[in-house]
Amino acid sequence: MGQAKRSGGFSVHIGELADRTGLSLRTLRHYDEIGLLRPSGRTDGGFRVYSEDDSTRLTLIRQARALKFSLEEIGELLDVLTARSGYHGLVNLDAMETLLGEARRRRTKLAADLDRADDLIIQVSTNLQHPFQPAVQQPG
Repeated sequence: MGQAKRSGGFSVHIGELADRTGLSLRTLRHYDEIGLLRPSGRTDGGFRVYSEDDSTRLTLIRQARALKFSLEEIGELLDVLTARSGYHGLVNLDAMETLLGEARRRRTKLAADLDRADDLIIQVSTNLQHPFQPAVQQPG
């Protein structure tokens, strides 16, 4: 395997990034193909190499996926965040506020879903400890 072309600092190949994040190689390649997560470089042999900034971007992608954002929505979110860190960032404050509101709304919904899941677990656990005994009907 060729050496990673590095500009210094953190640098990992796709396999190590997959191992660190629990994502599949296929997912990381797909994110590259659709432009969500382009590797910062390639080895002499053509293997993808990811930087710390790429890893941070992937963390944002995973967080947005956890909130059930589509890949298209995540692309828009990353565009807004990337623009925000650049010269014309102030132009996108409304878009950032909209995305923040949507993220909060989705988080609230997921919290409610988690509460319902907890209720189900409690009911099943209680039933295991004290099995339901159907009433025996007396012959009439």
